[in-house]
Parts: sequence; C-alpha cells; structure tokens
Amino acid sequence: MAAPVESKIDCILFSEFHPTAGPKITYQVPEDYISKELFDAIHIYIITKPQLQGRLIMANVFGKKIMGCPVCIDHPKYARNALIFNICFVFASTANSRPYEKIVRKLSTYLISLEKDSGLISNEDSKTKLPKIMSQILTDLNEKGSCAVQVADEVTTIYLKTVQVTSTPTEVHLHDVPIFTVKKDSFFPQQWDLTTQQILPYIDGIRHISRIAAEADVAISLVKSCTENMLYYGVITLLPIFQYSNVYTVTAKINHLAEDVTLQNECIKYAIKAGQAVSPTFRDIFMLYCSLRPGTAVKDWCARHNPQQLNVDEKKLIQFGLLKGLIRRIHKYPLSITTEPNCNKLRQLIPWLDGGHHFDEICCRTGFSYHTLDDMVESDPSIVTCWK
Repeated sequence: MAAPVESKIDCILFSEFHPTAGPKITYQVPEDYISKELFDAIHIYIITKPQLQGRLIMANVFGKKIMGCPVCIDHPKYARNALIFNICFVFASTANSRPYEKIVRKLSTYLISLEKDSGLISNEDSKTKLPKIMSQILTDLNEKGSCAVQVADEVTTIYLKTVQVTSTPTEVHLHDVPIFTVKKDSFFPQQWDLTTQQILPYIDGIRHISRIAAEADVAISLVKSCTENMLYYGVITLLPIFQYSNVYTVTAKINHLAEDVTLQNECIKYAIKAGQAVSPTFRDIFMLYCSLRPGTAVKDWCARHNPQQLNVDEKKLIQFGLLKGLIRRIHKYPLSITTEPNCNKLRQLIPWLDGGHHFDEICCRTGFSYHTLDDMVESDPSIVTCWK
C-alpha cells in the first residue's frame, strides 16, 4: 500500500556529531537536498542536547518538516566517549508525517543495534553502506509503503512499513470478521508483535474473532487487541459473518458500480469463480447485486439465480460488495415481549432478547448455532424479530 502523495518523503539524511567539526551532514539522499547553510541554521533540532536524545523530534522550519530521533551511545571506545547521530526524514512543511513517526523510531533502533553488533556507524568503511540503505528505504517507502533492506552482512534485514492512521480506534466484537485491505505480501509479519504474527494466518475474510481465537489458541482479549491495532493502521477492515441464511440489500453506492468501469473490472476479477478461465459478464454481476433485497436469504438467492453457473463465487461477490459499500447486511434482532419465554433455553438468553443484539452477536456469545437459535425463536410466540 503506497504512501499518499501528500506524505511522500522528500529526503533522508544522516547526521552525526564529529569530534572536531561538530554537527554535520554525513550523507543525504538525494544529495544536496539540505544545504549546508540550512543545516547550520537548524542543526540544533537534529543533533540535540542530551535531554532530547532518544525522543522523536519534529521541526517545521524554512518550508520543510524534519523528523528524527537523536541517538547517543556512551562508550569509552568513541571519541569524547560517545557516538552521537541522527537519521532524519524530510517532508514538505504541509505533509502528513504521522504515518512515519513509528518508522523513524524503529529505524533509529535498528541503527543502534547494528552499531552495537558490528560497528556499522563508527567504522568508516562500513558506514559507506548507509547511502545505499537510505536510498532503498526512500524509494521503497514512497513507492510501496514498505521496505525490507538487507544490511551488508545479509543477516540483518531492516523491515519498515508506513500505514495511514485513523483518529479513533474501532471497537472489535466477537462476531466481527477481519479481512485484509492490503495484499498480505505488501507488509512483513515480523513487523508485528508475536501474538499478531500468530493470528495472521487465520485472517481470511471468513473466520470471525471468536473462531480465530479458538483455532489460533490465543485469548479472545488478545485477538481483539491485535485486531484493533491492525484496524488502527488500516491493514484490515471488518465484515459481518457470511452465512447462506444472511440477508443483504444494495445501497445507494450501487450506482457507482454502474458508472465506474474500473470498479466493474475490479469486481469481475475479485468475484470470478476459482479455476475459471472465462470471466463473468458485468451484466450478470450487476443483476446479482440488484436482486439482493430484504426478505431474500442468500440460499434462496443462489437457488434462483445460480451464481456458480455464471462463473461467480457468491461469497467473494458478497465480500466485494461489503468492502466497497455496494451492499449492506440486514441483521435479525430478537425481542422478547415477556420476561418468561416458553422455551427453557431461551430463558437463559433474556439479557440478549431486548432487541439490541442481533443473531451473530448472540450466537458468538452463547455458543448456539444460528439455526438452533432461529428454531428456538421461531417456535416461541413470545419472541418477535426485527430486521434492520
């Protein structure tokens, strides 16, 4: 997922404190982007006082936004007993640099580790590798939004990824189904914590949170937390559970599909039945979407229109429609009109029968299957259902 145009990196510079010359730019990509005169005016924000070392520093000066995390490694082997440096990202003054804050911190941490392990920065020969590393980071982050840069020894790899952050995190429920919004090979699992890495193989647009927790053998609270984190960074989104008893209807955005040829081709490519060389026609795709309506379950819709015969994977078609907002799920909410339902099992569910909880949520929280719950509700005259 490439970074948006307004937050492209204009330059990456590596600066250090020379024991005799003082603060200086050692390398920058592209070369001469920051002039010596400009650097002399702003170096206090790059090679900082000890109180600011190890902190993310951002300076918006002279039409440029400069972000870095100044480093000081104390050790008697260095001149003046310390190695002081900073690798900074430079943006336009109006650029949205928030997606790069963690990247700058992480890159700084990588360089500290590489220096302590192999003397990458203090050794003048190995330090000459930095421009090539910086150039690849700049190019890959701007073009792909991610990079995997092998350092000279080809043992250490620098993994970085930029993603757009949102203002408020989305609450994740047991019945939510996470699905990737970016290609899985566009980011590196090693960038995530160990728990997230453990659940990544189970995110397929089919499994809901409760099922992922069970199959991955991870506590539900941790799965929810990891999912919320990935949501925050825009790597995944959430869909409702797919079942053939589901009911869907089109939204006003269906008109966009009729007018946008690019969206049409994307939909056809996404919804084609696996193993088919012949793509479905847009006419059939549009007909299938428009025939989704309140009161018609997916199983009845399939029986009537037979999407498979049209080379359409009905699950993928529904999935695409939800992802693009072309359709929406209509949920079924049970409501008890008495405090004593006739069915003993339903009496256990009284807290969920207030009209505020749909079938997906109740099933995930209680362990009942959809059909079992539906049979109980339909057989009890004291329970009414609302579709919305």
